[in-house]
Amino acid sequence: MTTKRRQTPKGILGFPVAPMDDEGKLDLEGLGKNIEFLVENGLSSVFVACGAGEMHAISNEEYRSMVEVAVEKTKGKVPLYTGVGGNITHALEQAAISEELGAEGYLILPPYLIDPSQDGLYNYLSTIIQSTDLNAIVYQRDNCILELKTLQELCELPQLVGYKDGVGNMENNVEFTQVIGDRLDWINGMPLAEVTMAAYVNLGFTSYSSAISNYIPHISAKYYEALLNGDREVVHAIYKGVIFPIHRIRKQKKGYAVSLIKAGMQIVGLPITTNVRGPIAPVEDGHYKELKLIIENALEKYPAQIKAELV
Repeated sequence: MTTKRRQTPKGILGFPVAPMDDEGKLDLEGLGKNIEFLVENGLSSVFVACGAGEMHAISNEEYRSMVEVAVEKTKGKVPLYTGVGGNITHALEQAAISEELGAEGYLILPPYLIDPSQDGLYNYLSTIIQSTDLNAIVYQRDNCILELKTLQELCELPQLVGYKDGVGNMENNVEFTQVIGDRLDWINGMPLAEVTMAAYVNLGFTSYSSAISNYIPHISAKYYEALLNGDREVVHAIYKGVIFPIHRIRKQKKGYAVSLIKAGMQIVGLPITTNVRGPIAPVEDGHYKELKLIIENALEKYPAQIKAELV
């Protein structure tokens, strides 16, 4: 075991997608461009092959290729985390790959299919956490819902550095942050997290994963800066003109938390198709047009410093 920096990245966290070509094969060049765009636009870190990266739909061979690209594009620039989870055998393989290739840590996604008991969840998470010396973040969502006692027991493991919430149970979040305090770093992982960050920041959540940062990262940054500085006028304007309109489209269909990101990236001119792997469905034409109009209006009001031509 080596001595590691036991903390998570702060601020806005970048979650690249898994670009697919017209035949549905992984487009590693597109992934590289996605990561470069995030780094150039000031995202504090990169989390590759997580939910937005369709971890559920890629093989571990593809996973290795994605991590290799991410290591190359982030090295010496920002911390790199990976996603691990699902089938525990696959998760342990992913953790080993992440350690071998030099990631700083990983986000543990929920177990596959099973709705586990608390001791079952502890066994799943602790096995993965202890399998390497990398930093680990647990993800509260779907069939990985932790009670306080379970999270406290996991806090005895030094590799555990963070808790990401994708459920939105604020009673639990208040209790967790008050009881556990700064033992963990707290991350808002709600779908389109800008919608809820105004509530989370007062609980001590210092970071969030931003879907819209894949295509309008400067607006996410402007929103978060205004939120932290108490500039309610700017926060309100971005909520009204950008965040809520995109969120309303995202809620139209399950899976849009992933496929709508790819649509937005294509709209701003990044070399990404809108192809996704099942069971996620691509964005419908009408919703694509709505999103394009929102982005056009947003970029007119808040021009990007790093230009991308609309297509």
